[in-house]
Order: sequence, then C-alpha cells, then structure tokens
Amino acid sequence: MISPRQELILRKVVEAYNATGEPVGSKTLAADPEVEFGPSTIRNELANLEEQGLLAHPHTSAGRVPTDAGQRYHVDNLLTVLPARTHGMDLQLVRREVDEAMRVTSETLSQVTNLLAIVSAPPLDTATIRRVEVLALQPQVLMVVIITSTGGVSKRVFTYDAPVDSGLAAWAAEYLNERLVGTGLGARTLRSKLQDPSLGATEGAFIDGLAPAFTELAATAEDTLYVDGTARLLGEHRFQELSQINELMTMLERRALLLGVLSAALSERDVLVRIGSENEAPALRSLALVAAGYGLPQRKLGTVSVIGPVRMDYGGAISSVREAAAALSRFVEGLYEP
Repeated sequence: MISPRQELILRKVVEAYNATGEPVGSKTLAADPEVEFGPSTIRNELANLEEQGLLAHPHTSAGRVPTDAGQRYHVDNLLTVLPARTHGMDLQLVRREVDEAMRVTSETLSQVTNLLAIVSAPPLDTATIRRVEVLALQPQVLMVVIITSTGGVSKRVFTYDAPVDSGLAAWAAEYLNERLVGTGLGARTLRSKLQDPSLGATEGAFIDGLAPAFTELAATAEDTLYVDGTARLLGEHRFQELSQINELMTMLERRALLLGVLSAALSERDVLVRIGSENEAPALRSLALVAAGYGLPQRKLGTVSVIGPVRMDYGGAISSVREAAAALSRFVEGLYEP
C-alpha cells in the first residue's frame, strides 16, 4: 500500500510517460501545479516507489519510468474511479445486422483509441433461425439459405441426379419456415423438428435430404472476429524486436488462439486489463490488452477489446471499451428478444 502522496506521483509519472514515452524526472513533476511539494520530496518519493517495484530507473541521470506493476496500480485506480458506463460512442447499431454492427464497432473503437481493436461476434449456436430460402440455381441444383436471428447467413448447395420439381422446392421453403423459424441451432432440436411422420414419402425424403443444412450448421460454424487498426498499431508504435511483430501477426491469423485470450473477459464483471508480462500469450507480453464482454443480462456473448503498447492511454481505452460493449449489449438484447 502506498501513501496518497506516492499515489499522486505515481499517477503523474505514468500519465507523462504514457503520453511521451520519455522517462519522467523530478523537475517535470515539480512543475505540475497538482504536485504541491518540492523537488527533494519528489525525489525521495520516486526512490520509495522504485524500491516497491512500481517505477524503474533506466539510466543514472534519467528520470523514472513505470514498471508493469506501476501501470497495473494505475489501471486498478482507474477502474474504480471511471464511470461504469457512458454513452458518448454513437455506433448507430439499432438498424444494422450483426456483421455490420461488429465491423462498425471495431472500426470506430480503433479510430477513437488509435489502437488495434478486436470484436468477437456472438457464437452461431446462440442464435435462432429467422428465415429459410430454398433457391433453384439450376434444374438439378438447389441452394438452401439460412438466415439467423443475429444476421448470420449460411448457404448449402445440393445437387440431384434429375431436375427438381419447382413446386416441391417452393413447398419445402414454406414448410421449413413454418417448422423452424424461432428454433435454436442445436442439432438435436433441429433434427426433432424435421422428423414429421405425417409427411408423404416424397416430401419426407426431400426434407431428409435437406436436413444436413440445418443439423450440421452449429457444428461447422466458426466464431468470427472483426479486427481493425493493425496497420495503425504497426505504423505508430515501435516494437523492440521484429519477432514481436511476427508473433502478433501469427496470433491474429490463428483466430482460435486469439479467441482463447479474449475469452477471459467473459468472466469479468468489468473491464479486463492485462499489462505486458501479465499476458500469458508470448505475442502480447510487450503489449497491453483492454477487453470487456457484451451480451445479455444473464449471459455474455462476445468481447470488445483493444491491444496497444504498454504506455497507452488506459483511461481512454477503458472508457471506450466500456462504451462499445454497452452499445453492443443494447443491440444484441434487441435481437434476442423473445
């Protein structure tokens, strides 16, 4: 535990270093009107903070820089004093389908924070079927299109040995909408809905042939990530080694690995912040992650996050991630209304 005076000095060092990337000396701190004590007192407190592992002294004559632990102390204070929710980020999501909503969120968040922004879409198996289309591409080729409650679209093509009766295809579309709209995407539920002993032999066999478009839907679905600001992160922030860039790019390519990192935010009540060495993934150990979950009151469905240098504007990043998560929560609550 540090004193209020040490807390003030630590905050000033972190803010100045994150803004400039340069070590912060006692003269700079003494010139700050909020710091009301002299250089000798400041130097003494800087030394105390260094002994506690919150600051580091890169060179004998240079000022101090915050360690990961110092950044963590600063972030923990921010999480307690920043408003729990604000509404300044107007994403205009209400009328958009989910793909567009996620894309706009990632773009807006990256622009607002000047960082790499990543948004994970709700898993497909949390959605329900909104509409089914059975379309004749050729006389012997049909395409089944399934539109989900979250705006997701799945397509499956079926090829037959003989031309398909257009009346049968039209009937199938009407029947499938009547039976399946509003049904969740679990394979067992869909299979039971498709089993109808009252159907004639021709109709029953035709529906059985189309069944894999539905029963295999959730199993083959992949969680979707929306990423924006990669060029901004690489262009404006220096990496210590080229290997760090390679590791980060590899993580962005391996979506499953990145989803695993972001999933930690789903169990957090508030914003998750991981600074430098706190990150388990090697690709993120020279970076900082700020993430929050969004979704329904009883269940989080996805994450909103930014990745950037350890010396980022944590206050702005936390507020922006909170706002984006709140906006997406309002959006998906409307989609999932019974």
